[in-house]
Amino acid sequence: MRAAIIEDEPLARLELRRLLAPHPTVEIVGEAANIDDAKKLIHATSPDLLFLDIHMPGGTGFDLLEQLEHVPAVIFTTAYDEHAVRAFEIDAIDYLLKPIEPERLADAIGRMQATTAARANKQVTQDI
Repeated sequence: MRAAIIEDEPLARLELRRLLAPHPTVEIVGEAANIDDAKKLIHATSPDLLFLDIHMPGGTGFDLLEQLEHVPAVIFTTAYDEHAVRAFEIDAIDYLLKPIEPERLADAIGRMQATTAARANKQVTQDI
């Protein structure tokens, strides 16, 4: 799956890349540190998944999602637990609190893969 990291903190982006390294099914197609750059990156790369922070320059991760024509799947990565309910209301795959635990990240990736497989299976069934 093609993924983009949207996170304003360089060290947090680096740590997430490190945590994703053992997951060969995840291809990082780019990174962005603010909402404007994130919109450009998403438009240019069409990722399947966003690892999305909440608080960034130019707005929130929720603001970004509202501005997108096609919204990829989302795994929120944030230090703030107060936005979790809203995240799941918009069908986020998961909501990971920083510092991100490798096991929780693996679970979130597994959930993304299961969701993708279910959608593909549903499409095949509809095509028949």
